[in-house]
Amino acid sequence: MKIPRLLAILFIVSCFNVSAAYASEHHSGHNMAGGGGGSEGGCLKAQLNKFLPANLATVAPGSAFSFWAFNVEKPEQIKVTIKSIPVDVTAENKEGFYLVKGKLPAELLNTAARINIKVTVKNPKCNAENGWLIKIAE
Repeated sequence: MKIPRLLAILFIVSCFNVSAAYASEHHSGHNMAGGGGGSEGGCLKAQLNKFLPANLATVAPGSAFSFWAFNVEKPEQIKVTIKSIPVDVTAENKEGFYLVKGKLPAELLNTAARINIKVTVKNPKCNAENGWLIKIAE
């Protein structure tokens, strides 16, 4: 009699483990885009690199800058600010990434500034931010 009772208890415990594993896989984060687990909802965060001029370079006011943006669907998702000043940029599709170009605000003189880039998408977990510092001198 002890063996059937032990088998019944093992069966019940295993059912709880299976249902807990199923719930954690299908309800973690409640994201519908990319399944469960530790993923970020199936999105690829934007990669921002190849910054020109280089980090900590000294440049003249109004100088041009550029960077590459990978994993960006639309260039309208890219916003650039320098010292909280919005900067207009152009984005050229280079088959796999965007070459983004802009100019420093002419009113920034003899200061250091961060070129701050934000990529905003529908899923906030997939947003990206990056940037670099430059020195602006006459």
